Parts: sequence; structure tokens; C-alpha cells
Amino acid sequence: RAQRGRLRIYFGANAGVGKTWAMLSAAQRARQGGRDVAIGVVETHGRADTAALVAGLEQLPRRAMPYRGRMLYEFDLDAALARKPEVILVDELAHSNVEGSRHAKRWQDIEELRAAGVEVWTALNVQHLESLNGTVGAITGVRVHETVPDTVLDEADEVVLVDVTPDELTARLAAGKVYLPQQAERAAQNFFRKGNLIALREIALRRTAE
Repeated sequence: RAQRGRLRIYFGANAGVGKTWAMLSAAQRARQGGRDVAIGVVETHGRADTAALVAGLEQLPRRAMPYRGRMLYEFDLDAALARKPEVILVDELAHSNVEGSRHAKRWQDIEELRAAGVEVWTALNVQHLESLNGTVGAITGVRVHETVPDTVLDEADEVVLVDVTPDELTARLAAGKVYLPQQAERAAQNFFRKGNLIALREIALRRTAE
């Protein structure tokens, strides 16, 4: 029976702290060190410095899925299992797959990859954890609908906390390094208020320590 693949989660308090950047940087170092690394799916969200880190890393093709009259391009689990790299990057752990996919949730895709012996690196924000979703929603006034069971985090082999101060994160938002300008303006008035960022950071630190 194949040995179960390891799971590394890049964990943060919020969008924009640098989880995907940290994951891609580690992937580049692993590739240079001789490991077989491939990208299953990575979301750069238009951030140029993050996109630059994709260069040189093998990217597996995505699967085209019809959805409400248009095509969406999802992570291709079967292509990943066929390729079976030593390490695969599968970003946005809390993502819900398009209807018609084998699994409803991306964390379930990751479970299948691990069962096949593939090491998976992924990323997660604190508000997407099932047990903390309500708490974060009460603090920020924003309730996200995509959640991940706490057992996924608890059973990870490694949790890498990606942390920046609220002031640095606010500066990144203002510089357009988190969202596009119009989106950034809305975020600054709502989710990214300093009090929210302080509270979210404290929750993420405590949960990582646990």
C-alpha cells in the first residue's frame, strides 16, 4: 500500500499576508534542491510578485467545467494523480468545486492525492475554519460560506504560519498588493479595518499554537 502523502498548510489571518508567495518561494527552493514539484492550481489574484514566482515550475493543465453557460477552469485531480509528482501545490484549501466534480470540496481532492502518496502544499485563511467561522463573522460582520473541517488542519503534518502586522497589511492593501483598487477601497472600509486585523491575527496565532 502506498505511503500516505504529507500535508503542509500555509495558514494566515487574512488575504494578503503572503501565504501563496511563501508557498511558491518554498516550491522554488524545493525544485532547486532536486525535488519533483508541480503546480496543480495556484491563484495569484493578479499580484505581479506572486506570479513571477511561478516561473520555472511545472503547471498541470486545468480541467474545463461547464457552469451556468460558461466554462470554469478547475483543478484537475485525475491529471494530478496521473502525473503523481513528489510535491503538488493546490492553493485555496476551502474552495468549493464546480458541480459535477468528483468531490464537492478541494480539501477532499487533497485527501485523495495524499491517499495516493502525493505530498500536498496548500493555503488557508483563519475565517475558513469551521469552528472559527462564526467567531470571525461576528467580529468582522462578514461571514464566508466556504469552510474546512478543523480536523484537516489538526491532522496536517506541518502548519506554516504566515504573519504580518496589521499596519503592514494595510500598507499592502493601499499599494494594490492585495486586491485591485476598487476592491481594495471596499475592503479597507469593511473587513480590513485595523481592529478586525488585530483580532484575526490574534485568533490565527492562538490556533496555530494549539
